[in-house]
Amino acid sequence: MVAWRFHSGRLCLDLMAEPPSDAGRLACWLVTAGLVPAGTPLDGVDGRWAERFGELARDIDHLVREQLAGRERCAGRRLDHLNALAAAPPPAPRAVPGAEGRLVRALAGPPGCAALLAAVARDAVELLTDPVTRAALRQCSGEGCRRVYLDTSRGRRRRWCSSEICGNRERVARHRARTHG
Repeated sequence: MVAWRFHSGRLCLDLMAEPPSDAGRLACWLVTAGLVPAGTPLDGVDGRWAERFGELARDIDHLVREQLAGRERCAGRRLDHLNALAAAPPPAPRAVPGAEGRLVRALAGPPGCAALLAAVARDAVELLTDPVTRAALRQCSGEGCRRVYLDTSRGRRRRWCSSEICGNRERVARHRARTHG
């Protein structure tokens, strides 16, 4: 089982950080990300789905990094593709009684690739068009980390995508430098 990291604060940024490379990993990511409820049959997920999600991840990466670089005028094929994907209807959720009688989330029908892509693309459109949220975009300062995250910390001084991973690596490296060197 893959241990996905969802530290960025947005679904689209999490896809951008770790695009699933094959059908099995994509099915796991879709459930772990909360796009489909656990137990939802994902029989239609195949290599083509993984390719399409990978392409969306690359589009989001390009558009987000343009924003981080201060290039406000994004246009072109990647933006057109993002908008086209966002135009499809996302999966329709339903509330249904669960095993213990509590309401749980289910999908109205089998999730299609276009609907799931639309959910992530819409999240990216919302991120890229909201000036307040867009202003909170940060690149992780961890050594070799390319993750982008939303800095929602008080004072906007967060430096890492994950304090437990990238932050800890930096703290360990500083400690080693002081004690060994």
